[in-house]
Amino acid sequence: MNLLYSNDRKGEYPNSWYAATAAPLERFPALKNDVRADVCIVGGGYTGLSAALHLAEAGLSVVLLEAQRVGFGASGRNGGQLGSGQRMEQDGLEKLVGLDDARKLWDLAEGAKDLVKDLVARHGIECHLKPGVSHACFSKGETSHEHAYAEHLQTRYGYDQIELLDRDAMQALCPSPAYVGGSLDMGAGHLHPLAYVLGLARAAAAAGTVIHEDSEVLDIQEGSQLRVRTAGGTVTADHLVLACNGYLGGLNGQVAARVMPINNFVVATEPLGDDAARVLTRDVAVADTKFVVNYFRLSHDKRLLFGGGESYGYRFPSDIQATVRKPMAEIFPHLKDVKIDYAWGGTLGITMKRMPYLARLAPNVLTASGYSGHGVGTATHAGQLMAQAIQGQAEGFDTLARVPAPRFPGGPRMRSPLLVLAMTWFAMRDRLGV
Repeated sequence: MNLLYSNDRKGEYPNSWYAATAAPLERFPALKNDVRADVCIVGGGYTGLSAALHLAEAGLSVVLLEAQRVGFGASGRNGGQLGSGQRMEQDGLEKLVGLDDARKLWDLAEGAKDLVKDLVARHGIECHLKPGVSHACFSKGETSHEHAYAEHLQTRYGYDQIELLDRDAMQALCPSPAYVGGSLDMGAGHLHPLAYVLGLARAAAAAGTVIHEDSEVLDIQEGSQLRVRTAGGTVTADHLVLACNGYLGGLNGQVAARVMPINNFVVATEPLGDDAARVLTRDVAVADTKFVVNYFRLSHDKRLLFGGGESYGYRFPSDIQATVRKPMAEIFPHLKDVKIDYAWGGTLGITMKRMPYLARLAPNVLTASGYSGHGVGTATHAGQLMAQAIQGQAEGFDTLARVPAPRFPGGPRMRSPLLVLAMTWFAMRDRLGV
């Protein structure tokens, strides 16, 4: 199954609220001949466009190949949350990689947030970037863990942007009967993800990147001179960046063994007007503690953008609205019959450790993917880190590449049954409150 086309129409963005409200970008032409570049990049999401922008600004010639449209994948469909830290919590990283590298990984994650904010400001990207992400808890035990972790971040890493929320404070922020406490991280943020990625594409093109959409890569020949073939032509390059995340397909077995594609779903309700205050009283985003996480925020036109729902295969469900309405109604019972104007799905990449997979696949081939739902900042930063590594400054890239990245068991043939088994198990844990 080719996930580039199995759930979407070729060359079109999904019918999402993001696509309906982002300033459109003129289509880039498909590759139609044989060209030469210093760097060829495969994938036009946050990772690939950030790498392209930073390389072009450094004076290298860059050709970027995107099978569909720039921002077509997870970069243009996600919840828009710019989170703090890595996807794995710092105390877990301390055990996994030691205190020194855990500190470096924290600093890299803080740098990722700063990079996004800088790119938005420097390139005038209109993407409604706002501060604030709340982590919402379902039990006293989860709340105690959340508060202890915030205190750990302040004590060991000097991070003082998190406000601890007891039941009353959580209800004052998010009047859902489901949540009993949590935290509010004002150093994190949220944005319009498609507007942001299209802004990166405009900036990369203005810096000199040659972007080709509708240019699926069919074959890669490695060597000192790499050859990247599409149906319309070939790119010969000194360096290659693979930035495909959940849409890699069969381009590289080493990456495919460690990054599993999964689907997730989002809806946008009708504008809520004054009832928006029954969802959130402040303009922040929320993610809760379920493994099959619920995440939501209010749009600038006062819609509830709500993501969640279980997925047991690689085909999108026939009724995405119903898939997402179920968890939405559990969090906000008063919205069980609200009109939903948009519903869409997307494919992201996860890893066993929920940490991004960065690797040097050959001396002149770099890859980054598997952001596990934490990609707005991390993917943007990974692109910059790969651009720096190509120029000989690989410290940040190497720090992330040192994080252990085990293979998923069973290989690609076991992906579908493994996904069903994993999602069934974690959905059962969520229902039991384990």
